Amino acid sequence: MLIKIKKNRTLIYKKYQFKCALGKKGVKKNKKEGDKATPKGTFCLGKIYYRSDRIKRITAKLKTKIIKKNMGWCNDPNNKNYNREIKLNSRNKGEKLFRNDRKYDALIVINYNVSPAIPNKGSAIFLHITRNYKSTAGCIAINLKNFLTLVKLINKNTKIKIY
Repeated sequence: MLIKIKKNRTLIYKKYQFKCALGKKGVKKNKKEGDKATPKGTFCLGKIYYRSDRIKRITAKLKTKIIKKNMGWCNDPNNKNYNREIKLNSRNKGEKLFRNDRKYDALIVINYNVSPAIPNKGSAIFLHITRNYKSTAGCIAINLKNFLTLVKLINKNTKIKIY
């Protein structure tokens, strides 16, 4: 099955329809690092990451991973780990996954620009949590209740189509 993301900020999956937030600059076919656009296309889904101190357990058919304080996602195009999970330290800088603003209390990695990751094509594209539906830096965001509903329904064969 396909999760459909429409430009009118709607996520559709089977009989469900959820309001969502998209990148501040809309949806673009030729995404670039830092352009604040959501990439256009059809992508596989990766792991679900979540904060176990805020969400007890996620029931899902996708693999899950608990977010630790030092976890990040590499957004440095010059780093060999570009667009991958990293351990944040003085050498590795990137998008912090353990955040105070609750956006990454739970997220699904959207496998955009992953194998191979092409420098400057964009990184850290997630389906994550929102409280206010403000535009994102390129991700897709839905509220927590809808996120928890969606992850129960999808599986490793589910793809996401952004158009």
